[in-house]
Amino acid sequence: MNTTQVIANTKDFVKETLKDAEGGHDWFHIERVFSNAKQIAKTEAVDAFVVTLGALLHDIADAKFYNGDETIGPKKATNFLENQGVNEKVINHVVQILKHISFKNSLDVNGEKFSSLELAVVQDADRLDAIGAIGIARAFNYGGFKNRALHHPDVPPNLHMTKEEYKKSTAPTINHFYEKLLLLKDRMNTDTGKQMAEERHQFMLLFLNQFFKEWKGEA
Repeated sequence: MNTTQVIANTKDFVKETLKDAEGGHDWFHIERVFSNAKQIAKTEAVDAFVVTLGALLHDIADAKFYNGDETIGPKKATNFLENQGVNEKVINHVVQILKHISFKNSLDVNGEKFSSLELAVVQDADRLDAIGAIGIARAFNYGGFKNRALHHPDVPPNLHMTKEEYKKSTAPTINHFYEKLLLLKDRMNTDTGKQMAEERHQFMLLFLNQFFKEWKGEA
């Protein structure tokens, strides 16, 4: 099967799998990440097929919607790609991207390490969708999905979380900005990713400034 057909089949597979997904992790999230990845990949010497499959499949089974089980996504992706006749080397690379893309895994100092330029591109693309106006919308959408408070002045952000603490956190949504979202600009891998992140980061700072003014009755 040629790569064009595999990509088309992958899009159909992801759309069907995520048709009932939470709004911040649905097909439209995948589509935005895919678009970001294509833009970043233009300036990087990467395997475009691996980047495409990694971007399309990166949230095929996000662990937080599967009781924290991080093995389901890689298994689903592997089974699908094997059925498409994708060669083993590509499948293994895509699976490594799925295993290492998430922010929480960067908090695991003793965890398995993996790096590739393709991972760097897909990770930047995914992180871009976690910041800026879309990132704000996604954060509060997920907070509502989990019935979390918007903000609680007596619950400070935990700036030194372990991976397990991050996974178990039930903190107000505003805390998530300080625990993750505002950190992403300086954790981008590629020059293009860094440039794209700057405006989105500044927008979040403006939002937080206005949020706290209104919270305190100052605006």
